[in-house]
Amino acid sequence: MSTEPTEPTDKNRATAAAILPLVGGPDNVTSIAHCMTRLRIALRDRSLVQDEALKALPAVLGVVEDDTYQIVLGPGAVARVTPQFEALVEEGRSAAPPAVPPAAASPHPVTAGELAAQGASLKEAQKARNATPFKLMLRRIANIFVPLIPALIGCGIIAGLNGLLMNLGWLPAVVPALAAIASGFMSLIAVFVGYNTAKEFGGTPILGGAVAAIIVFPGVAKITAFGTELRPGQGGVLGALAAALLAVYVEKRCRRLVPEALDVLVTPTLTVLISGLVTLFGLMFLAGEASAAIGTFADRLLSTGGAFAGLVLGGLFLPLVMLGLHQALIPIHTTLIEQSGHTVLLPILAMAGAGQVGAALAVHCRLPRNRSLRATIKSALPAGFLGIGEPLIYGVSLPLGRPFVTACVGGAAGGAFVGLFNQLGIAFGSTAIGPSGWALFPLLDGTSNPGVTVAIYAGGLLTGYLVGFVATYFFGFTGQMLTDLNTDPDPDPDAPDPDTPDAVSGPAKAPALT
Repeated sequence: MSTEPTEPTDKNRATAAAILPLVGGPDNVTSIAHCMTRLRIALRDRSLVQDEALKALPAVLGVVEDDTYQIVLGPGAVARVTPQFEALVEEGRSAAPPAVPPAAASPHPVTAGELAAQGASLKEAQKARNATPFKLMLRRIANIFVPLIPALIGCGIIAGLNGLLMNLGWLPAVVPALAAIASGFMSLIAVFVGYNTAKEFGGTPILGGAVAAIIVFPGVAKITAFGTELRPGQGGVLGALAAALLAVYVEKRCRRLVPEALDVLVTPTLTVLISGLVTLFGLMFLAGEASAAIGTFADRLLSTGGAFAGLVLGGLFLPLVMLGLHQALIPIHTTLIEQSGHTVLLPILAMAGAGQVGAALAVHCRLPRNRSLRATIKSALPAGFLGIGEPLIYGVSLPLGRPFVTACVGGAAGGAFVGLFNQLGIAFGSTAIGPSGWALFPLLDGTSNPGVTVAIYAGGLLTGYLVGFVATYFFGFTGQMLTDLNTDPDPDPDAPDPDTPDAVSGPAKAPALT
C-alpha cells in the first residue's frame, strides 16, 4: 500500500469540485489562469454563476469581477487548486456536465449575504469606473511586468543573501557566483519587457524582444545621440517598453502595406530596422532622462518630505490595490531597482497592508457573534501578514465600508513612520518587487546598518497594525452596523454566549437582516 500523503491533493480537488458547479459547470468556462492569490476564469454566461453560494465556500476568501471572474483563494492555495480545477473542467467537457445545485443547497449566513450584496454593488460600480482608456492602458502595462515578478523575487532574495555574505565575510568563493545569478536576469530584463510588450499589444513577441535587446547591447557605447555617447542599458525598462510599442506599431503597418508574398522577409526586417534606429537615436536618450528623473524625484520626495510623502503613499495604496492598478507601479519600482539596487517606495507602500491587518483584527474583536465573518478573517490573516491584501479587502473591509477607510488610516500612519526615517537620512528599500508585509524582510537593503533597517521597517508595520486596529475599533462601526452585524444566524445551541462567558446555554437567535 502506498504511504504517500493524498490529503492535500484531495483537499484541493474537493475545493475545485465545489467551485466548478457554482460557476456554471465546465461548459461555461472558456479560459483558466491564476495570479498570486486569485483563480481567474472567463465565462460564457455570467448569469449561471451562483455568487452567494460561491462566497460561502470555506476556501473562498472573496470574489472580484473584472475582465475575468476572479475567485480569491489566497497565496499557495490558488497554485494548488488551479491544476485540479483545470483537470475537472477537461473531464467534465468529455462527460455529461454536472448538475448545478440550487442556491439554497449551500447554507449561507444572513450577515455574510448582506456583506456580499454590498460588496457586489461596489464591485459593479468600480468595474464601470475602471473601464476608461487610461486605466485599461495601465492595466495592460501591468500585464507586461506581472510575469516577471517570480524572477524579480528570486533574484532579489539571492542579491540580499549575497550582500549579507559579503558584509559578514563568509564564503568568499561563493559570493561572485551568487552575484552573477542575482544580476543576470536584471541585466537582460529589457529583453523580457520587450517580448512581453509585443505579446500584450498584438505584435510578434520575438521582434519586440529583438528591438529591446538593442538597449542592453554593449556596442551601443560607440553611438552618439543628442551630443552624448550612449550607455548600455540606458533607458532601462522604460526604453524597452517604448521600443517594443514602436515595433508593434511598425509591424502592424507593414502587415497592411507589404504584399503577402514578401511579408515574411520585409516585415520583420523593416520592424527591427526602423524601430532599432529610432530607439538608438531617440528613445534610449529620452527614456534615460525619464528614468533619471524618476530616481531623482523619489530621492528628493523622501529626503525632504518623507513623513508627509509616506502618509500620502501609505494611505492611498489600498484603493489602488482595490482597483487592481497597483501593478502599474511595477515599471517605476523596476526603474529604481535598476538605478540604485532597490526601490525606496515599496517599504512605504507595504504599510497599507499593515493597516488592513490591524483593521481586520479590530473587526474580529468587535463582532464576537459573527462566526462567518470571523472565520473569513482567520483564514485571510496569514496572507495579510505576508502583504497579500485582496482576501481581507474583498472579504472583509470593502463590503463593510468604514473599516476600509480606517485601514487606509493605519497604512498612512505606517507610511509616515517609515517616511520620517527616510527624511532623517536612514533610507532603505526593497531589492525586488512582489513580496510585502513580513515577506519583505529578506529583501530590505539600504545605506545603514541592516539591523537598523529591519528595526525601522518592523516599527512601521507595528505602527500600521496599531493605528489600523484603534481607528477601526473606535471609528469603524456605527451603532446600527454593530446591531446588524454582531449576530450569529446559525448558532450552536451548546456554545456559550461570547459576551457572557459563564453562560451555560447559547445566545438567542438574532433577527435576520433586511
